[in-house]
Amino acid sequence: MQVSVETTSGLERRMTVEIPEERIESEVQNRLRNLARTTRIKGFRPGKAPMKVIARQYGLQVRQEVLGEVVQSSFYEAVSAEQLRPAGAPRIEFQDSAPGSVNLAYTAVFEVMPEVTVADLSTLSLAKPVADVGDADVDKMMETLRKQRASWSAVERPAEEGDRLYIDFKGTINGEPFAGGEGNNVPLTLGGGRMVPGFEEGLVGASAGEERTLDITFPDDYGNKELTGKAAQFAIKVNSVEAASLPELNDEFAAQFNVQEGGIEALRKEVRENMERELRQRLRAQVKQLVMDRLLDSHAIDIPAALIQQESQSLADQLRQNMRVPQGKEGPAIESSMFSEQARKRVTLGLIISEIVSQNGLKASPERVRVAIEELAASYEEPAQVVAWYLSDRRRSAEVEAMVLEDEVVDWVLGNLKVEETPTSFDAIMNPNG
Repeated sequence: MQVSVETTSGLERRMTVEIPEERIESEVQNRLRNLARTTRIKGFRPGKAPMKVIARQYGLQVRQEVLGEVVQSSFYEAVSAEQLRPAGAPRIEFQDSAPGSVNLAYTAVFEVMPEVTVADLSTLSLAKPVADVGDADVDKMMETLRKQRASWSAVERPAEEGDRLYIDFKGTINGEPFAGGEGNNVPLTLGGGRMVPGFEEGLVGASAGEERTLDITFPDDYGNKELTGKAAQFAIKVNSVEAASLPELNDEFAAQFNVQEGGIEALRKEVRENMERELRQRLRAQVKQLVMDRLLDSHAIDIPAALIQQESQSLADQLRQNMRVPQGKEGPAIESSMFSEQARKRVTLGLIISEIVSQNGLKASPERVRVAIEELAASYEEPAQVVAWYLSDRRRSAEVEAMVLEDEVVDWVLGNLKVEETPTSFDAIMNPNG
């Protein structure tokens, strides 16, 4: 087998392969002999049909099968011999044989995997956010829990922030109603931030039975793009005004959260532990994102188009599955090209991370995987069952292993960067847009 390789541009290679006809013909004859022993041919006893009859009836089909298999096997033999790493399936172009030659010749056009060199990170810095859960944070969370267990009663006074109103409303734009702009007896807590800016503020001071008209402009970042920036008018009737009555922080309150022993202090301890666990997870996620951004910024890698296309298609397929379009309904058109930039980043990071893991022998230790699974399970009512659920399925535990391996990479990067800790608050971490 003769092989020659040409670099056409960037990562693309053009490899020409010539296969001796003897290799193909030998395999064709071998398969025809096997067919002759088992195939029934009209007019002949089983296994007694002459080879020329078998060849006439099956020769072309067998040769096509052999050609396909020989091209596939010879391609991988050739790239192995040339120490090439294809990034995707090749495009095969069959060539005319040279004068006087009956050998099979084809050209395979494909991209190769790029060489990845991990950058020197020692000169780079990263601001790492740090925070803890203070007593004031726990107090605030306890107050939130009280509000969640509030009881409501009608009041005969103008509405104040924090009150719950039941309202009828009808919105119009240029005098015409619009989709989603109407509701009947809708509960609305003033100050909750559920409605567009100006709506809740416009109802402060309203009394039960009062009617008001509010002029509202939808913000530029409103979820419904058809309404962004448009001026609307809402006709509103307040059906009732209710005030909240918050429960006392006592043992009876703690029992509502299945805390049977230790009373309110046990509840506070449990709340703090939950907050600390959520804070750790959120901090880890933020630091991981900062590290991944730093890796992307510090590496310039030529990425094979085939890998980007594969990842784009995967992201598009995943979105289609998550949308769960009802049977018989046609979902929105989702083109893989919509995800090209996201796919490029994911593929680039995957190559960098793979190289870091390979160079440094990083592994997801069973102990760290177990800790990660236990942390994932801690927020459930029966943590032991959740741990067993993960460990009982290799695919589920493999997902955690991949996550832990990424954490190992993050730790390695942090160990090579100049890390500057930036103190921040629990609220700033948990509500970055708040």
